[in-house]
Amino acid sequence: MNTIVTSSNTKIRPQSRSSKTNTVSRGNTMAKPPVAKRSSAITVRKPTWFKLPELNPALTAAKDQVDAPDSSARPSLIQRTKAILKQEIGFITNAQFAEPSAAKKIFANPIELSHVQHEIGLATVRKAGVDLPSHLGRLCEAKLLTPEQESTLFMRMNFLRYHAAIQRSLLDINEPSAARIELIQQLLVMADWHRDRIVEANTRLVFSIVKKFINANNQFDDLLSDGIVALIRAVEKFDYGRGFRFSTYATQVVRRNAYRQVVQKQEERIKVIGGLQDMNIDISDEDRGSAISETRWHELRSRLALMLGDLDRREKFIVRARFSLGSHRKVHTLQALADRLGVSKERVRQLERRAMEKLRAMASQVKLVELEILD
Repeated sequence: MNTIVTSSNTKIRPQSRSSKTNTVSRGNTMAKPPVAKRSSAITVRKPTWFKLPELNPALTAAKDQVDAPDSSARPSLIQRTKAILKQEIGFITNAQFAEPSAAKKIFANPIELSHVQHEIGLATVRKAGVDLPSHLGRLCEAKLLTPEQESTLFMRMNFLRYHAAIQRSLLDINEPSAARIELIQQLLVMADWHRDRIVEANTRLVFSIVKKFINANNQFDDLLSDGIVALIRAVEKFDYGRGFRFSTYATQVVRRNAYRQVVQKQEERIKVIGGLQDMNIDISDEDRGSAISETRWHELRSRLALMLGDLDRREKFIVRARFSLGSHRKVHTLQALADRLGVSKERVRQLERRAMEKLRAMASQVKLVELEILD
């Protein structure tokens, strides 16, 4: 069984004789994270397997996207080293990765990816049942992967990230290495190249799922973009060693994400309308329904944002926290806000009352209730 390993802020350091071996556990299996010697004692060389023909497309992408650091600019090297050490490098490990000849085996056989087909993309757009620009069809021009191609791409992506994590463990802020920084970034770009091939082959799946969630309040473009982000996360977390097809896992991830986005948007609308009503701003029954137009909705939100902007910092914070607006996902109590602001509960109540009076006065001035409903 494979093991998920995440390398983030903690360096992977060499083990001394007296130190315990670091392990990452999952179920009944244990996997050792990659360990290597200190960078100061090693000359940075690119792996010989970089020359394997199967890596040429990914290596070309890496050369185009990675800028070689200036070895003479020490402050810049230190800054880039710190940034990489803070970066999370997640991968699904495999016992085969540690074998001396692993790269030759993993990159030995041609994967033979098919060329894009414009007809497939256009057909996907037509089947979506939504009035979409034809250029979106370009997202769906890649053919579906065979089980062997899919497994190989996942294996190669994680193998490259595994080696990026090893090289990352060799970084030393006191002795920054431009060559090692460049090598790590190349490995990550090459891994992303393989990830993108999987994403391209499964984008049609996102189209077929999110179109079922379209309504007056949830536009296809927003659902599609969120769905593709969910698909990318699914690729990075999928355990290819369990023998399941990726589409089975991705379907559940994208569907849950679309449902969550629809629910969150509906909850946000309810919160904003509730806040407007608490300010004595009348919202008609037609507006409360799900058929409220996007134009009307954005008008309400923009007006409310403008009014909140005229409050002082504490008043704005209290109103948003009390009505669960913006980044606040729950209604905060007066006592919780008092503790946060370092004042008494009664003082928070007074500030809330003053803020609401200001908002009511502003609402009457802009005549928010007289805005026309645009279809």
